[in-house]
Amino acid sequence: MKFYIKTPKHLKQAYSKELGHYRYYLSKKQYSDAWYHLERSHIIGQSYPIKHTCSHWLMLKFGLMQKDNKEVFGLIIRLVDGGWKSFINHIPLGNTGGANVPPLKAIPIPIDIKNLFK
Repeated sequence: MKFYIKTPKHLKQAYSKELGHYRYYLSKKQYSDAWYHLERSHIIGQSYPIKHTCSHWLMLKFGLMQKDNKEVFGLIIRLVDGGWKSFINHIPLGNTGGANVPPLKAIPIPIDIKNLFK
């Protein structure tokens, strides 16, 4: 069994870039664009426990800010479950991480992100 602990440098950079976009759009109150980049950060980091957990934490904070009870509840579940599953590589690839998607559903990965994994 392979354990996913250390995030490769190029994925770490892409993850940070998406979080930068998230923060930019959040500061401009462009919430749908902010969420879009938060989902992309989740896709990039979901195989790595710390990045995966951080994405879910930010999503939870976003849900609280938006007063979205469904999102908040869904993300509490994902926070409890997600990090250790990525540690043992038992995650549905491409899943965007929000409560609007079943937690075990794999989703096609956007081409630009898929190319990062090659």
